[in-house]
Amino acid sequence: MVNVADNNKFLEVKNLKKFFPIKAGFLFRHVIANVMAVDDVSFSIDKNETFGLVGESGCGKSTVGRALLKLIEPSGGTIAINGTDITEKHDKEMLKFRREMQIVFQDPTSSLNPRMTVGQTLSEPLLFHGIVKDKKAAREYLGELLLSVGMKPYHLDRYPHQFSGGQRQRIAIARAITVDPSLIILDEPTSALDVSVQAQIITLLKKIQDKLHAGFLFISHDLSVVRFISQNVGIMYLGKIVEKGNTDELFDNPLHPYSKALLAAAPVPNPRMRRDRKHLIGGQVPSPINRPSGCFFRTRCPDVKDICKDVYPEFKEVAPNHFVACHLY
Repeated sequence: MVNVADNNKFLEVKNLKKFFPIKAGFLFRHVIANVMAVDDVSFSIDKNETFGLVGESGCGKSTVGRALLKLIEPSGGTIAINGTDITEKHDKEMLKFRREMQIVFQDPTSSLNPRMTVGQTLSEPLLFHGIVKDKKAAREYLGELLLSVGMKPYHLDRYPHQFSGGQRQRIAIARAITVDPSLIILDEPTSALDVSVQAQIITLLKKIQDKLHAGFLFISHDLSVVRFISQNVGIMYLGKIVEKGNTDELFDNPLHPYSKALLAAAPVPNPRMRRDRKHLIGGQVPSPINRPSGCFFRTRCPDVKDICKDVYPEFKEVAPNHFVACHLY
């Protein structure tokens, strides 16, 4: 795969891979196959930039986010922060980089400890990284922090179950920004929320980015939200990015047949407007354990060619900052 990362970017991901082994046997277990969740993914994110990552469920989007933070260890490739490769770093070596990278999970209910108050949850990273000296200083700091995410200082003494879904997500966002990170991974932060609350959270994220100048990796199924918040976007299918580029360029002029199908399946806001069904596709997503030979999308592609059966297409730049992996180009 051609490296498309920019050496001047804050985060550079090159040829990232994550395989989950499948083992068999009773006394002597051995690997019989691998779930190829992420395979040869490359992109870059600068400060104050949002990179959107979209695709069907199971394509590897969330695995990419977790691998970047080393919540799971990558199987291959490199992850560089400000030019420093962190792929092989562990434990104490990673401490100084942990403050630079934070994550907001999809479900705020499960990501917040039900036995800890909001104040206890938010003060932990402050005390661990030595940003404040004691709990009293942490409480003063967190009062202002909660105001910045639309909450009140007295919420510090409440537990997660005492809040609505939107409020819990605000708390999760507050936890992510307590240490002033340079990169925030947003793993479908609005998918479990009502539409009106989604708009509030997206507006909040934009304000936070303007304040911190942080880079965002925005993982989502919601294409309209991705287009609104992202400057660049990558479309994943079965562990690979099949198309990547400037958001407006990609949405207005999708090239890969899968990209066209994904955008054609997005809901149309006008009930009187008829959907363009010529790009809709059928069939099931192949298993990441046993992917098709050649191009993985060929079993569902309406424009399949003979070469697609044997050769995976090269990732090529077909327009300025517009890359696609397809034999049609």
